[in-house]
Amino acid sequence: MTVQGWGLILLFVALVAALAKPMGLWLFALYEGRRTPLHAVLGPIERGFYKLAGIDPTVEQSWRRYALHLLIFNLALLLFTYAVLRLQGVLPMNPRGLAGLTADGAMNTAISFTTNTNWQWYSGEVALSNLSQMLGLTIHNFLSAATGIAIAFALFRGFARRQVSGLGNFWADLTRVTLYLLLPLCIVYALFLVANGVPQTFASLVDATGLEGVKQSIALGPVASQEAIKMLGTNGGGFFNANSAHPFENPNALTNLVQMLSIFAIGAGLTWTFGKAVGNTRQGWAILTAMLILFTVGAGVTYWAEAAGNPHFHALGVPGGNMEGKEVRFGIAASALFSVVTTAASCGAVNAMHDSFTPLGGMIPLFNMQLGEVVIGGVGAGIYGFLLFAILAVFVAGLMVGRTPEYVGKKIESREVKLAVLAIAILPLSILGFSALAAVLPDGLAGPLNKGPHGFTEIVYAFTSATGNNGSAFAGITSGTPFYNALLGVAMWLGRFFVIVPVLAIAGSLASKKYTPETAGSFPTTGALWVGLLVGIILILGGLTFLPSLALGPIADHIAMVHGQLF
Repeated sequence: MTVQGWGLILLFVALVAALAKPMGLWLFALYEGRRTPLHAVLGPIERGFYKLAGIDPTVEQSWRRYALHLLIFNLALLLFTYAVLRLQGVLPMNPRGLAGLTADGAMNTAISFTTNTNWQWYSGEVALSNLSQMLGLTIHNFLSAATGIAIAFALFRGFARRQVSGLGNFWADLTRVTLYLLLPLCIVYALFLVANGVPQTFASLVDATGLEGVKQSIALGPVASQEAIKMLGTNGGGFFNANSAHPFENPNALTNLVQMLSIFAIGAGLTWTFGKAVGNTRQGWAILTAMLILFTVGAGVTYWAEAAGNPHFHALGVPGGNMEGKEVRFGIAASALFSVVTTAASCGAVNAMHDSFTPLGGMIPLFNMQLGEVVIGGVGAGIYGFLLFAILAVFVAGLMVGRTPEYVGKKIESREVKLAVLAIAILPLSILGFSALAAVLPDGLAGPLNKGPHGFTEIVYAFTSATGNNGSAFAGITSGTPFYNALLGVAMWLGRFFVIVPVLAIAGSLASKKYTPETAGSFPTTGALWVGLLVGIILILGGLTFLPSLALGPIADHIAMVHGQLF
């Protein structure tokens, strides 16, 4: 461990906190549907979309109607992407003549990008054409991210509104977020990446001769445009198989820092937007504080574990930390930090191979996802997932003070608690259930590269990543089989939409309630006690639920490493 390494972690935390309010202000304007400086240029385009689609953006939708339109839209996108991937071989912009994907592979990928998971069982540069990358995948990167933010807006309205049934208009939320937030930011971001050496071209290959005189063909494509929304929208699916460890996706230390910040930027801003929406920005700061506490501890543990390395390597005369699977351009600190950022958010982009981390270093990214990725989290998904835990925390606090629990002026009753438990419970049911199935069936056991606890962790990590809509992997697992494509596809769908529907139902229930002012008996939800309770509830629920998988996986793996059984 070095001073520079700890300095990078602390600098990153400070920059995230500094970004929260500026980003939150812009998001709040979109939440309210107010005019922005971009409306002068993009306003006619927005109105044109509504006219072509026959949509009145001023018409409010109940939670059921909001959810129905959201589900139909995402199902249509899934089927469209499936068709593009299957027909890739006969579609244009395929100069290498790549064949279409198999039925199970295309469906897995279509579900993956529809759900903002971006799990990739294939190597993008050798399996997908430029058209598939842009029309099939990059479009999803925008729209799945916008969908997550739209759901967050609907939940915010549920807390902020009083005795109404409307939660806004899904089509209006989706369009405004895409036009006025994601597209403008990504244009600037893509130009920044191009300036730093990231390719943006329709050419598929370039021939080059290396220093040893050997000729090779290097894959190219429209990388920068996909990379920008991949990070900003917490999608994570890379143009190249090596993802952000590839120099054409992440060329240097500056792009590495900007990529990490872009993963957290919108999620951090949404915490401030929530506080502003409910009329008390201290609520937002309390949420962000709890998130950053969990994040900083996780980043510290991962950095410590990777910097400590393997004691048996030290005994063999190999000093230093664990550099296996890491880019020398970034080193241990930046790699460890990136791994915690990408799994705290539902991004899944990687600049190092998590399968090569030490057992305890790899445990923190795994645990981040098992918590539901509520530590900043994915765009929209992080804040609405965190608010599910806040509902449970305030319920526990209400029991302690002996009165009906309240949060930001709304009574939290049995309906909200049951729906929150239902949404949170889908994670352990899917992760542990599918992992247990894969751990006993021959098709499942054929996947892991390693045996013993590390191989078990590869299985658990895969289903954790899929259910959590993250997309990163302990890449030792061979997942591109009909067995894993099918089960991981189901896990991704459950983890996305079986959480979204209960969240919208909670929003509808809260919106119909009247405002309940705070009294002397109310539990305060802005101070240190509340932050501590939030952190405790998240750790207890996550820790108790997933302790068996952690004990059989990374903890057992660590014990094996200490006793000389090198994985």
